[in-house]
Amino acid sequence: MTRGTSARYVRGLGAALIAVTALLLAANAGPAGADREETTTVHQVGDTGMAGIAGVTARER
Repeated sequence: MTRGTSARYVRGLGAALIAVTALLLAANAGPAGADREETTTVHQVGDTGMAGIAGVTARER
């Protein structure tokens, strides 16, 4: 009886490991075309002028 119970636990543990591995591989796969580099554009918002440079504040301009 012990041998049958241990075999069942071993099969269950093996199935759980396979399931977790499959989920991890699927999660790390990412969407198709993920190997392309994305380009981003940085925009400056507002007119800062000399504000913040060498202690000059916006009021002193």
